[in-house]
Amino acid sequence: MTRLNLFLLLAVVFCALGVVTSQHKARRLFRILEAEQERANQLEVEYGQLQLELSTWATSPRIEKLAREKLHMVLPDNARIIVALPEGVRR
Repeated sequence: MTRLNLFLLLAVVFCALGVVTSQHKARRLFRILEAEQERANQLEVEYGQLQLELSTWATSPRIEKLAREKLHMVLPDNARIIVALPEGVRR
């Protein structure tokens, strides 16, 4: 009878240690999951900001301003503009 009680006691202790270990792992993994979700949220915000910045950089007035200032480009006179149309199309 004592052997059975001792065996059952050891089984209960091992099961309790298993429960504690699994809970610890679950909590650690949950913390990691929350940290990664927070990082994903931060990356989404940054992505939105970068998209907004990209749309700002690609606006026509900005490109025209840079072309005028840095490349010294100007619009040609209307007399110098030649429109090429496909054959058979009349203007």
